[in-house]
Amino acid sequence: MFAKKNLGQHFLISPHAIKKTVESANLTRKDIVLEIGPGTGSLTKELILKAKKVIAVEKDLELVQSLNQTFKKEVKNKKLEIIHDDILKCDLKSFGLKDGKYKVVANIPYYITGILMRTLLSNKIQPNTLVLIVQKEIAERIARDSKESILSLSVKAYGSPKYIGTIKSGAFRPSPKVDSAILLVEDISRDFFYKIKEEVFFKLVKTGFSSKRKFLLNNISAIADKNSIAKEFKKIGIKENVRAEDLPLNIWREIVDFI
Repeated sequence: MFAKKNLGQHFLISPHAIKKTVESANLTRKDIVLEIGPGTGSLTKELILKAKKVIAVEKDLELVQSLNQTFKKEVKNKKLEIIHDDILKCDLKSFGLKDGKYKVVANIPYYITGILMRTLLSNKIQPNTLVLIVQKEIAERIARDSKESILSLSVKAYGSPKYIGTIKSGAFRPSPKVDSAILLVEDISRDFFYKIKEEVFFKLVKTGFSSKRKFLLNNISAIADKNSIAKEFKKIGIKENVRAEDLPLNIWREIVDFI
């Protein structure tokens, strides 16, 4: 099968990378796995061996047809369900998935990383674990504990991200221009939002990052009184010249309380 550039396809061919990705999910025979973009099925094959069932969602009809031929036995035995659809438009409940009762393992197109993670983590039917092969730079940005971003804070609000390992570009066909990485997000829940609304938190974060050159105080003064914010900053020990990227998740939680 030829990779389609418009779909961001880069098929994983490295046995070591495939094994490492599957191992990161810590699968048991009781697990239901949602695989996004199974491609030629290299990862799918290993997931079937470890999990109770794999639900593979593929946007490319040609690949769906090929996968149905390759895994004819597994489909018949209901170890594998292949769905032709766009994961960003799917109702996860329609797949028979239950909140907190499934894992996502996938080699995803770079260009959908942010929106896909937000779609899965904020979904009413949340996975309990994510294992995604993403661009190395993105994985580092999400898992690091120094400079934050909208995406890193969004992920950390729902779960605990961890950088598992690097996958060199040569592990894919065709080879992308940059290296990839395995990103694990576990302990996924909505506990962080127990006393605050998700929409309020994300509005604050987006406003805080609206202009990276400006100080956080100036940015969020667009949605609250600047003098009042300055007083609250002083109470909880936030400097007035701090930038959005410098604050960890727990401090953002405190800011939400007085906005």
